[in-house]
Amino acid sequence: MQVERYDRHAKTRTFDEITKSWLDGFFRWCAATSPSINARNIHLRNIRAVFNDAIDNEITTAYPFRRFRITPVETAKRALTPDELRAIFTADNPDWQRRYFDAFRLSFLLIGINIADLCTLRPDNYHDGRITYHRRKTHKLYSVKVEPEAAAIINRNRGASLLLSWAENRKSYRKFADKVNRNLPDRVTTYYARHSWATIAALLDIPDDTISQALGHSPRNATTAIYIKRDTRKVDAANRCVIDFVLHGKTD
Repeated sequence: MQVERYDRHAKTRTFDEITKSWLDGFFRWCAATSPSINARNIHLRNIRAVFNDAIDNEITTAYPFRRFRITPVETAKRALTPDELRAIFTADNPDWQRRYFDAFRLSFLLIGINIADLCTLRPDNYHDGRITYHRRKTHKLYSVKVEPEAAAIINRNRGASLLLSWAENRKSYRKFADKVNRNLPDRVTTYYARHSWATIAALLDIPDDTISQALGHSPRNATTAIYIKRDTRKVDAANRCVIDFVLHGKTD
């Protein structure tokens, strides 16, 4: 654990010994291995959670976070403009490059499905005109309607043991994902598909709740969500609107 690497006496320190100065030093030390401020903040939030739990259980009254702020840095937006997306969809790729562009195109058409999930889909994930899968990162269940544009890409890239041939006979999908990122236009990565879908959906005035549902974000009221069976029709309609706008210039 990072705390023990920073302070070899961490296991025996009392809550009173974890001061603002200690937190400042830990934050600076983490910079050597975690240049990202948001990555360093994860460690600090974990420490804060321990203090909060100790206070709730009346173990301590010490709380160095009264004077130490955890300040997140806004993540850079990874969204392409509609024109940039159209350029990717209409690019005249040579045969050897088409699969890499197709991976990005299909990710966008399936509401920004992660490349890891896309490359590990199996044939039985695609049935009744929908792709149904559990996202590897969050384990949430997704069900996305496969529009004709997405079906065309799937059909020309079908695999045998996997739905898509891209990661077959590879130890990991990662090498293919790396090649996708290297072959896309400058600065574009597979992450842009998800961010771009959400940005364009907002541009088209699709309600935030529908966008959140499409991306698999938790509803604002988690208790209420237990009693609601989400209807996918709004998400399906939203995806069709986004696709029509980007690929066909339609706004209705």
